[in-house]
Amino acid sequence: MQIDKTTLTDLSIFHSDEYQSIFHHLNHTQTNGGREYLRYLLGNPLNTVKAIQQTQATIQHLSQVMHEWPVSPSNGTIMVMEKFYESQIANYPLNPGLLDSLWYKFFYGSDFSLTHFTIKHAIDFFQGMEKIRVLIGGMANANPLKLMEQRIEILLNKASIKRMLLQDKAALSATDILVYASFIKTQFKSQLFELIEIYSKLDAYMSMAKAGEKYGFCYPEMIEQQAPYLASNGLFHFLLETPVAYDISLTEKGNFLFLTGANMAGKSTFIKAAGLGVYLAHIGMGVPAKTMRLSLFDGLLSNIQVQDNMMKGESFFFNEVQRIKNTIERISDGKKWLILIDELFKGTNQQDAVKCSTTVIEGLRKLPNALFILSTHLYEIGDNLRQYENIQFKYFETAVENDQLVFSYQLKKGISNDRIGYLILKREGVISLLEKL
Repeated sequence: MQIDKTTLTDLSIFHSDEYQSIFHHLNHTQTNGGREYLRYLLGNPLNTVKAIQQTQATIQHLSQVMHEWPVSPSNGTIMVMEKFYESQIANYPLNPGLLDSLWYKFFYGSDFSLTHFTIKHAIDFFQGMEKIRVLIGGMANANPLKLMEQRIEILLNKASIKRMLLQDKAALSATDILVYASFIKTQFKSQLFELIEIYSKLDAYMSMAKAGEKYGFCYPEMIEQQAPYLASNGLFHFLLETPVAYDISLTEKGNFLFLTGANMAGKSTFIKAAGLGVYLAHIGMGVPAKTMRLSLFDGLLSNIQVQDNMMKGESFFFNEVQRIKNTIERISDGKKWLILIDELFKGTNQQDAVKCSTTVIEGLRKLPNALFILSTHLYEIGDNLRQYENIQFKYFETAVENDQLVFSYQLKKGISNDRIGYLILKREGVISLLEKL
């Protein structure tokens, strides 16, 4: 799936403010390597249904053994072993026996202490990887897991490693320590780093499984068809403390959702929830919904947080126009796209905005290869668009009770004409302040 930096920012996949970052809330990794691989996975959506289904199977299988997962390898253990190869320590005896080992321990005490410390962590690491191998060994249907299990078995199938798998750390002799250390340092470096890489991947996938359980995600059904399709029940934005669930259905015959509602009614949250659900589906993980069924999309583009550029002398409206232009150029390729547009043409006067918005919507809705969710505060353009059968009209309702705004955040059929700007001014005390001037 194609996605650009603007869309990643709009959906808050990565964000400098951790609380707003999707990555931060999905990150339950235990290691530095796992965290970086999770970042890679979240930044690189998949391009085939098969790849998505294999990733789904991997995460689902890991969720079954989540509560049996060993605490080691830990991040500290992995860091100790990585640093071991960078340490400047005296060479070990070629074939260490008891006397050689005691001699090394006496004359190179600090190096021996570091070696001893490392080997204890190495034993933890190898024993932990063996436990993981056993846990994932029966998951033949999850092809990536099966390949990892087979590779772990091959890498651990060394005489010295097999001894370490049975080794009691409390019973380590000086000879054991130097024999193990010599083997790891001179004969097992590339294999050890491969095991660490495998564990980093497992750590990242396990993080996705943990996040799915924590937030109540479901695994979407991916379908292969020529026309774009998206249907979901109970879709929600999982970063909200008390999210409201939505139902959505976009098909080739009803591929354009025209969304209205007052400010703060929930339009932006809905658009981001839909985009995030589709994006996470293409990562291969669970999605925030009760059910979701969708086609494979070739791309996802958003137009939500457009900004002006003072350095280039470009206005907010100019950048809105450029974003729409780039979107049209990209989605004219006949591939399947999901397009998210929030409050089209905010940067110009209402008369211009009405004319520009109508022109853009009437043009975009002719593209059968894309699904559109577009919100606008210009409810008056809706009536002229009712003639087009492929445009759906939904709105978020706002009620006023005792001069207080009440938002239901429920998606309803129709077009909203709510105007609450003055009420917000009054509620926040701006009107009374102005009257006192």
